[in-house]
Amino acid sequence: MSELRFDPIRNRWVIVAPERRLRPHELIRPRFLATPDPSRCPFEPGRESLTPPEILRIPRPDGQGWQVRVVPNKFPALRVEGTIERRGYGPYDSISGVGAHEVIVEHPDHDRELADMETWEVEAIFQAWRTRLLDLRNDTRLRYILLFKNHGLEAGASIAHPHSQLIATPIIPEFVTQELAACRRHFRRKERCLFCDVIRMELEHGERIALESPRYVALAPWASSFPFETWILPRTHMHDFAAAPEPELRALASIVVDVARRLRALLDDPPFNMVLHTAPSPHPRPGHPDDWTTLEYDFHWHLEIVPRISRIAGFEWGSGFTINPTPPEEAARFLRDADPDGGTDA
Repeated sequence: MSELRFDPIRNRWVIVAPERRLRPHELIRPRFLATPDPSRCPFEPGRESLTPPEILRIPRPDGQGWQVRVVPNKFPALRVEGTIERRGYGPYDSISGVGAHEVIVEHPDHDRELADMETWEVEAIFQAWRTRLLDLRNDTRLRYILLFKNHGLEAGASIAHPHSQLIATPIIPEFVTQELAACRRHFRRKERCLFCDVIRMELEHGERIALESPRYVALAPWASSFPFETWILPRTHMHDFAAAPEPELRALASIVVDVARRLRALLDDPPFNMVLHTAPSPHPRPGHPDDWTTLEYDFHWHLEIVPRISRIAGFEWGSGFTINPTPPEEAARFLRDADPDGGTDA
């Protein structure tokens, strides 16, 4: 029977509708490739001149060329140059489009997707993410740095070469603001981290746990908005990805590769979005002296992976609800049972 589930982190309702359930193979959609021809790809080794000058380079372990490059986006949503100006037009507000938009070229091989990579290769990507977070936080104009990966044309990737992006904004995105507010409210009432409470309960019950390791847990959220939505969280409390030491990045890379391979086995390499939610830049804000005083205690960074195998339709747009035909308990079971080397017993 369908039920409405409340998401205490996002402060919204989701309809879980098992009557509409589909097995993983029935969720597979035709996949469209973005710029599949490496001969036209600007991210190929030897074509570095086709991108803006690089900001960061992580060399290959053998010293022969690069493993990861970070470059400014050639067509940025926001630009570094300028000053922040805030304006009001009656009920409307605007802020000058100052920020940063960068591309993390994740691998020199055009066809080496996340699920194909070794742990050390994904660790190098996360090292680049952490380095750029730390550097951009020196800019007091920027309040939040969002790191994300679009895999597949349906998920927003216009270039097939493995890459992720960051966009730094002068405001905190609404979804992150909702999470920060929910975590602060929970901590003020209970003096405990909301995410830590979620992790403890999910580990105790187990039915929504997809994978776990000594340092991380991958789970299907209680009020998953989309089929096979998966969150990866540190098992111990950590509010800031930028402070993660090398062993944490290595362990994170290992479980991310495992999840990616299981999703590929279940859903035939689905398009997906992967987003990092971490602490905002901790700069003091005029008029908000206590904004970040509890941040290290109440927030918990995490990765969200959402396969793009369902569509938003009229009811969702009109109501703000989402309808998820795959109960998270079933999604977690399918992921647990999947063979990361290519198949599933489900």
